[in-house]
Amino acid sequence: MRAFLTGASGFVGHWLRSHLERCGDDVTALADGVDLRDADAVRDALHAAEPDVVYHLAALSHVGRSWEQPEETVQVNVVGTLHLLEAARAARRAPRVLLVSSAEVYGSGDGAALDEHAAIAPVTPYAASKIAAEYLGVQAFLGRGLEVVRARPFNHIGPGQADTFAVAALARRVVAAERAGGEVRVGNLEARRDFTDVRDVVRAYRMLAGAGVPGEVYNVCSGTAVRIGDVLERLVSLARTAVSTVEDPSLFRPVDVPVLRGDGARLRAATGWAPEIALETTLADVLEHWRSHAP
Repeated sequence: MRAFLTGASGFVGHWLRSHLERCGDDVTALADGVDLRDADAVRDALHAAEPDVVYHLAALSHVGRSWEQPEETVQVNVVGTLHLLEAARAARRAPRVLLVSSAEVYGSGDGAALDEHAAIAPVTPYAASKIAAEYLGVQAFLGRGLEVVRARPFNHIGPGQADTFAVAALARRVVAAERAGGEVRVGNLEARRDFTDVRDVVRAYRMLAGAGVPGEVYNVCSGTAVRIGDVLERLVSLARTAVSTVEDPSLFRPVDVPVLRGDGARLRAATGWAPEIALETTLADVLEHWRSHAP
């Protein structure tokens, strides 16, 4: 299968490209210097690749930072997606498109598992941009006949994730405390999130590219919500020395969804996918990454 990736050099893109290549796919990526807001450049790159499937991962994905950069977030995540979809539609042989969205579009529920019929209630600029991008995909399918499959991943973590994300940030601070002492600064520890290892997530993406129904949306999730404070406790328990924690008000977001937990039954029914990597394994691998890469 010929695959075309946007966001290939990012955290998830790196793991997806490796997975696709191990599966024998012929992978081409949108070059790092190509801006999704440049419609001509996106079109030229996609048409040259002549892919069977497009994996659209590229986005401004930091939820907290979207509060400070709402316009840029919309330009990249929404307008950039429009350019990608238009390029796919105009290709000599239109590819299938896996459009990666986010569970942030659900906002906050009551703690019950959210399935794909749950109400959409974006509370951050990032979430609003992702639902807008999704509905461009829906329109491309309904109005243009482009085979667009949407994925809504819940929180995915793993080695190589930037420390602008909660689990990676906590792991890096734990490693710093191992080396030099001091305290681990923390923000909101009460939020609960549905974590899946990125290596399991990219398996789901390839399965959906083949078995997902065009026009449909699929949650990618473990089905279990874990308190951030419990994640921190597990990281601390894996530390090589004793470390302490201290609350840092600057690490709190303007709005933080209390609980986000998914129901992945539709994905399982379509593909047979299930997570294979335990959270404890993921956290240990994230710590080892920072032990090797932190300055």
